[in-house]
Amino acid sequence: MKLITKEEAVQLVKDGDMIGMTGFASIDHPETLSIALEERFLATGHPCNLTIQFSAGIGDGKAMGSNHYGNPGMLKKVIAGHYGLAPRLAPMINDNVIEAYNLPQGVVAHLFRAAAGKKPGILSKIGLGTFVDPRIEGGKLNAKTTEDLVKVMEIDGEEYLFYKALPMDVALIRASTADENGNLTMEREAVFCEAISIAGAAKAKGGIVIAEVERLAAKGTLDPKAIKVPGLLVDYVVIGDAGTFKQTSGEYYNPAYTGEVKIPLSALSPMALDERKIIARRAAMELVPNCKANLGIGVPEGVASVAAEEGIGNLLTLTVESGGFGGLPASGGSFGATINAEAMVDHTYMFDFYDGGNLDITCLGIAQVDSEGNLNVSKFGPKIAGCGGFINITQSAKKVVFCGTFTAGGMKVAAQDGTLTIVKEGKAKKFIPKVEQVTFSGKYARSIKQPVMYITERAVFKLEEAGLVLTEIAPGVDLERDVLAQVDAKVIVSPNLKLMDARIFKDEPMNLAADILK
Repeated sequence: MKLITKEEAVQLVKDGDMIGMTGFASIDHPETLSIALEERFLATGHPCNLTIQFSAGIGDGKAMGSNHYGNPGMLKKVIAGHYGLAPRLAPMINDNVIEAYNLPQGVVAHLFRAAAGKKPGILSKIGLGTFVDPRIEGGKLNAKTTEDLVKVMEIDGEEYLFYKALPMDVALIRASTADENGNLTMEREAVFCEAISIAGAAKAKGGIVIAEVERLAAKGTLDPKAIKVPGLLVDYVVIGDAGTFKQTSGEYYNPAYTGEVKIPLSALSPMALDERKIIARRAAMELVPNCKANLGIGVPEGVASVAAEEGIGNLLTLTVESGGFGGLPASGGSFGATINAEAMVDHTYMFDFYDGGNLDITCLGIAQVDSEGNLNVSKFGPKIAGCGGFINITQSAKKVVFCGTFTAGGMKVAAQDGTLTIVKEGKAKKFIPKVEQVTFSGKYARSIKQPVMYITERAVFKLEEAGLVLTEIAPGVDLERDVLAQVDAKVIVSPNLKLMDARIFKDEPMNLAADILK
């Protein structure tokens, strides 16, 4: 291992290199190195024509992370799981300036591991029937992107998708501490990502591994069981700039994300009784004792808050795709971190857990739903959000609960005394005839007999063989005016349509523990 400056490090990246990089949103990304690479390119025009690959979205929705590569000429190709936090990349994709692929987050994480072992790729059922299926879009995001990275294969009469692994020239990874032999520990990181797999992918090709760290330690002083990347895989180490070496974009360092301390959950304020809490309460009613759950960002995050408020947090184990088991998922600029985690594993291994069908339930967001029960959360006109871990999680969980507001764009509701009033309707309908992109396949879900629900603040739907079935409406709303008139998708009203539980709409505890434990 050689200790070098950031300026020396970026000189090692050559035109046309393929770079694998760590990061989960704004967490665990070598920000100092990415800034230095951008500065070198803007000053000299090099390195240019780069290909970058990352699994989770890397950025803060502004300028951090993968946004540093959003300069014309700097990039040739991007392979990523999520783009929603990288607004500087989207115009380049939409204008056909660069090639771009959106593959499931867990698939990309596993492709790093495949490349590290010099394997040609991975086989998986993840993505069948969605936009990454080559019979639909193959994960290609524009006309400039022509190479097929995904193909359909049949094994023992069953369909799988084969995803092609690409070797790395350069690995850019981050850790907390490096010793004099290059061994890396991550004791101050909120997540571990897939640093060892990315490093291995670069070494397998004869490439280089550059690690950005916060501090140095003498050789032989690090606990060998705490080392996440052995020094034999690390070529160069750079000390990150203090101003950019933050734990998350929202916080410089929170010891509750590393297990250094446990904070009392009573310190977390209950949610206000608004549409988000209403949806979260109804979703929480689907929880069962000892269930293993995953919650998405946005509205589904509220399920954890409701569980804590209702005293049922100890009845379930929440997980975050970044690697956290137990505790509560952090939100906002710290999404990906876990408060009071019981265990933390590498990103790659969490997707082994998900793909293996170990989740009892997942609660994820709603953007568009169509008559077939398909969901789109990945692309809306020129806005490229990307699928993230959505496809892995929804196709593998034993039960899927989609959570979101019924309409979008300025909707306002009021809950009082067990009823709901629609004060102002949203401008855009979410239930439409056909989604723009299939991120979740209703047809595939029906083929594996997967229970699927769609929970909003005023209505609950289930996916059945005949399609979307309306099973519940909120007390106080009008079926025709407030529900059916706001749906353009084809829906079936259940002959056993019932009212949602009135407790959901009262500003007091619901006593869910008694229901779940009975």
